[in-house]
Amino acid sequence: MSISGILIATAIVGGIGLFIGLFLGGSAILFKVEVNEKEEAILAQLPGNNCGGCGYPGCAGLAAAIAAGEAPVNACPVGGAAVGKKVGAIMGVEAEEGEHMVAFVQCRGTRDKIKVDYDYVGLHDCRMLSFVPNGGAKSCNFGCLGYGSCVEVCPFDAIHIFNGVAQVDREACKACGKCISVCPKNLITLIPYSAKYAAACNSGDKGPITMKDCRAGCIGCGICTKNCPEGAIKVENFNATIDQSKCIGCGICADKCPKNVIVMLSGRPVCAEGTGEHEEKGED
Repeated sequence: MSISGILIATAIVGGIGLFIGLFLGGSAILFKVEVNEKEEAILAQLPGNNCGGCGYPGCAGLAAAIAAGEAPVNACPVGGAAVGKKVGAIMGVEAEEGEHMVAFVQCRGTRDKIKVDYDYVGLHDCRMLSFVPNGGAKSCNFGCLGYGSCVEVCPFDAIHIFNGVAQVDREACKACGKCISVCPKNLITLIPYSAKYAAACNSGDKGPITMKDCRAGCIGCGICTKNCPEGAIKVENFNATIDQSKCIGCGICADKCPKNVIVMLSGRPVCAEGTGEHEEKGED
């Protein structure tokens, strides 16, 4: 190849490179996306779990909502008050003190207390049991199935299966709500970490039916309601619930409950008597 051919080829390649460079540079300017500095600063303070417990699609979604004034600065349940204060400083507002919430499983129907209708052999996934007779082998149609779908989705290792029932480690729980969403029996709810007592049953059956199906179920007798000095307990649909905003933690309801449905809460999981280390997910 002659020198002139090499020079021409070099010029062509250089011209193409210059054109592409100018094109890309112009495109970057034309299609430039403005970065919200507050949004970036907020995102840097969020824990990055992307659990969705705040109701937004991940931490980036929450950061954008806070920066736009569409979400409170303390909306991250995982970060809690500490992150709320940092985000509040970025936004120039005071972060309100929010109640630390934790998940609670409304069931104590362990293997030694529950009646079963048949031996189940199949997928160890609570969500799949809606396709089997009576929604599972346990006679109580409201109780924990014990196959660990909640364990599988918890990003904080805060929930495990004890003797066939899911239980929450209140110290590890960040109230992200994933276990609540996945539970097909709607057994899991959020309660204040400061709560002293809770009713661990979700049955809607009449007392005689509950007594036949589960020795740990609420029979709707109303003794707790009659003895509560603050009117914090009510029985609806044959099941007791505690209004935590009224409960003073006196423990009278727990002492009077004939079925021991009302349990005292602490930092450790509320487990049935005689259970040891937690089981592996889905073990039965």
